[in-house]
Amino acid sequence: MYLDCRVKIPTEGGKITVKTINATPYVYYEYGRVYDKNKKYNTPKRTCIGKRDPEQPAFMYPNEKFLKFFSRELLPLEKDTQYRSGCLHIGPFLVIRKIVSEYHLDEMLARIIGLDAGLFLDLAAYSIITEDNAGQYYPDYAYNHALFTDNMRIYSDSKVSDFLHGVTIDQRIRFLNEWNAKRDHREKIYISFDSTNKTSQAGEIEMVELGHAKDGMETDIFNYAIAYDRNNREPLFYESYPGSIVDVSQLQHTLKKAKSYGYEHIGFILDRGYFCKENICFMDENGYDFVIMVKGMKSLVSELVLEVQGTFENDRRNSIRTYKVSGTTIRRKLYASDKKDRYFHIYYDDGKKASERERFEDKIDRMGRKLKECMGEPIRPGGEYRKYFDLIFWHEGQEDEKFMMGKEMADTINRDIRLCGYFVIVTSAKMTAEDALLLYKSRDGSEKTFRSDKSYLGASCERVYSNESADAKIFIGFVATIIRNRIYTLLWEETARMDKKQNYMTVPAAIRELEKIEMLKGADSEYSLDYAVTATQKAILKAFDMSADNVHKQARAISSDLVRIELEKIEQSVAGKTENGGM
Repeated sequence: MYLDCRVKIPTEGGKITVKTINATPYVYYEYGRVYDKNKKYNTPKRTCIGKRDPEQPAFMYPNEKFLKFFSRELLPLEKDTQYRSGCLHIGPFLVIRKIVSEYHLDEMLARIIGLDAGLFLDLAAYSIITEDNAGQYYPDYAYNHALFTDNMRIYSDSKVSDFLHGVTIDQRIRFLNEWNAKRDHREKIYISFDSTNKTSQAGEIEMVELGHAKDGMETDIFNYAIAYDRNNREPLFYESYPGSIVDVSQLQHTLKKAKSYGYEHIGFILDRGYFCKENICFMDENGYDFVIMVKGMKSLVSELVLEVQGTFENDRRNSIRTYKVSGTTIRRKLYASDKKDRYFHIYYDDGKKASERERFEDKIDRMGRKLKECMGEPIRPGGEYRKYFDLIFWHEGQEDEKFMMGKEMADTINRDIRLCGYFVIVTSAKMTAEDALLLYKSRDGSEKTFRSDKSYLGASCERVYSNESADAKIFIGFVATIIRNRIYTLLWEETARMDKKQNYMTVPAAIRELEKIEMLKGADSEYSLDYAVTATQKAILKAFDMSADNVHKQARAISSDLVRIELEKIEQSVAGKTENGGM
């Protein structure tokens, strides 16, 4: 069956061919190749996706197979009438809907957002599935995906824009309060807290300010932080704040926020960027434990490393096999006026030593070459040049000074070489080096949350032009992070149960595989699965306690809903025409 519209013939190089049968030119798409062992060459797998328009050879009339392989193409007829695609992707939607139901996110958002709660969830699902958050492309996604909106209604990009503008800060606050109220505040948990920054294409957004992005460039950014419960592997709350505010000064406000949500028995796992005396004192005053990576190899830490060097690295009793490092623990004050002893956990990584030493010596070599290039120039090298090189200058007169040469300071360089391969974690509570490392490494969950938000949710840059829309997209992004983090956790747990690690058990790969679960519309207007659930898809679905039978059952229910929706539209259209004819 060919659709009543024309589209441009796709231009994918080498995959599109035209074959004339009985004077009719058919367009074929090569969707794969199969290696023939007997003939010893690849045989292309092709399918007809439409027939070419004889009057305009660059155009074709597509069929249902075109919708399957080029599902993101928006057909002219559908764009005008908002008809639904004849090929619907349902796999990721079924998984996301199950997680939404388990977390009761649909109920919470219905109370907080109201009638547009379905659109809110669809925008969250859209960012997870397509790895994009641009509102103008949402109608293309909605056209060929199952939806949370009532009657699976497809909204235009202007409706999306209006919706984002209408989400209020009170709704965001209500959601975070209710989400955190559901957590068990009686148990002792460790919260991993980390932040990132995002660039903005915004107009007059108050929190966008000139700041230093993660790549070191100074640009218009805002900061975004998430508190993550490492015990239960769940994001707890988020905050966004102006780009000029640095992480170390924001932490105390975040700790107060955690207390306001009712978290009392908590510790914080922090990156080295939050390390400062004021933050340590604040956590002490509020009774919070902490696990923190010490910033760099500063004097105190380097002295401690050199003090214990050679006493634990080759002792089997100090081996932490999970991460293939050795560790030991000593007690010291963190700073001169510190009132408590802290636990310094010192680690040595043999593999890390080799790579760190190579990078360090490469840096010294580059600095040396640079100094040779500058000989005779009126310059005064500073910073690390003065740390690692004895700099010699020549004075022609009182004001005419030229750089002559730099001689490596071997003792200083050798001392830093000795520190290669070591790192230090400080904790407020007494624990072993292994326990401290396991706690700190557990923050990988929050780091993956950030990577997913920026890389896989399309949120590295917010494409909005008002404060309200920016806040709404960040809010939707946080809910998407909750859902995606749960997908990641369940896939990770299922992978741990497998005998062999499979490359399709990552979130992006699993979503791509589940996207292949699709329903095609038949001549009777009913949708049915295009083919049976594959073994790979079954393995992925098992992580979510779902089966092939469950997918078939839900597919039938979606088809029934779509048939009902279409019949209701026809009845409404007929009623409207009858009413207009009677006037």
